[in-house]
Amino acid sequence: MAKEIIINAMQEETRVAFLENRVVTELYIDRKKERGIVGNVYKGKIMKVLPGMQAAFVDIGTEKSAFLYVADVVFQKEETLRVTEGEGEEYREDDNVEFNGIVTKVKKSGGKPIEELLKEGQEILVQVTKEPMGTKGPRVTMYVSLPGRYLVFMPTVNHVGISRRINKEEERSRLRDMIMKMRKGGTGYIIRTVSDGVSEEEFVSDKEFLDVLWHNINKKRERLGAPVLLHTDLDLVFRTVRDLFTRDVDRLVIDSKVEYERIKDFVNMYIPSLSERVELYEKEEQIFDAFEVEIEISRGLGRKVWLKSGGYIIIDHTEALTVIDVNTGRYVGKRDLEETILKTNLDSVKEIAYQLRLRNIGGIIIIDFIDMEKERNRDKVFHAFQEAVSRDKARTNILRISDLGLIQMSRERIRENLLRILCGPCPYCDGKGYTKSPMTVCYEIFREIRRIGPSQHDKKIILGVHPTVANLLYEEEREGIEDLEREFNRKIFIKADSNLHLEQYDLSTH
Repeated sequence: MAKEIIINAMQEETRVAFLENRVVTELYIDRKKERGIVGNVYKGKIMKVLPGMQAAFVDIGTEKSAFLYVADVVFQKEETLRVTEGEGEEYREDDNVEFNGIVTKVKKSGGKPIEELLKEGQEILVQVTKEPMGTKGPRVTMYVSLPGRYLVFMPTVNHVGISRRINKEEERSRLRDMIMKMRKGGTGYIIRTVSDGVSEEEFVSDKEFLDVLWHNINKKRERLGAPVLLHTDLDLVFRTVRDLFTRDVDRLVIDSKVEYERIKDFVNMYIPSLSERVELYEKEEQIFDAFEVEIEISRGLGRKVWLKSGGYIIIDHTEALTVIDVNTGRYVGKRDLEETILKTNLDSVKEIAYQLRLRNIGGIIIIDFIDMEKERNRDKVFHAFQEAVSRDKARTNILRISDLGLIQMSRERIRENLLRILCGPCPYCDGKGYTKSPMTVCYEIFREIRRIGPSQHDKKIILGVHPTVANLLYEEEREGIEDLEREFNRKIFIKADSNLHLEQYDLSTH
């Protein structure tokens, strides 16, 4: 499978597209004015402890207080850390975000409630694991993890994990022995997928870099008061090189001469074997146009996505979940209804899995497949969907198709989805996605006129409305206006005002 990384680096914004067989599968966007904070390390102050939620709000200097759950609270090691013996379950390797706060092996002695661990006004070291989303502030953990090229350093966790994607037992043993020789007691490491085949010298270099990083964080922590930022993760360009530019990537293409030189220097120093795969794009056509990325971004913002068979899916977002509906559309099949439905459902499976990755849809997801009568057909669709999602780096949990034809699933929510990054609530409909119909507005106006009723003094009613509503009142609803004029012995004057919202109207008497 051909893999490419395409980087569009501009002064105000950097965009990265990850392509598999020339198809955009992942998209990352970093705007200088809206730079993300995941991976940042802060010295924060406890603002409020909530025993009922077993959580605390932490002031880290951002607009909204950060949320800290009790499972993410670190005790002093000598008193409270107890690490499970043996290898047990190991970590799944992904980008650096996945490792922030994901420490499943640590147990806390006594299972103390959060009100016994943290007090208001207390200063603590935290790392952001999830961006603020919607009305929610950022999620933080006290389990700091610092990603390098080959290792993720966890200074507060006594554990070593190895990427599941390194599947040769001999190589796993070699890597484990190397890191066990060089690590300090009480600290932990995750060995990343790109470590497969690296030398001990490269491991030592990465470890020394991470040791210096942690030392500098602690020096700042000692001399600065909370809330304060202690460490910022790399910018998107370098994160891409560090986390995505692996041996199985055929090339990395970037359209900025300055960033190209930075990448070449980094690659020549740390991964010289990949240096020839870095290319500078110098054509006049915009790089995202040339690689057809802009088209996919437009598709990724659309509510309706057409399938090759002629069917389509509808994607709707709510605050709590995302709903995906499958429809046959123009596809009418060849033999019988059940076969047509099965073909459409199977056709939608790959597209849904693709859209989940492209749009970075996370949280609870409900997929409404077209109802299938036969159990074996439901099994086919379920297993096909499992297979399609298996290539997703984000963690997923999928339940079997219910009797109603629904699949319920969850997908790890690491960062904001594409819609929230690139779009905002519609100022016209206030984010509802719909407005009252012109006829509904007309009838509301009729009711308002009846509330005013007859008057011995005022003989005129001046009505200001949106032009669409005005046209309806002049034409189809003209009879209703005339009935009201006769009933209340008043003349009604209609004025079209394009500055008014479709649902707004101004009513005055004279």
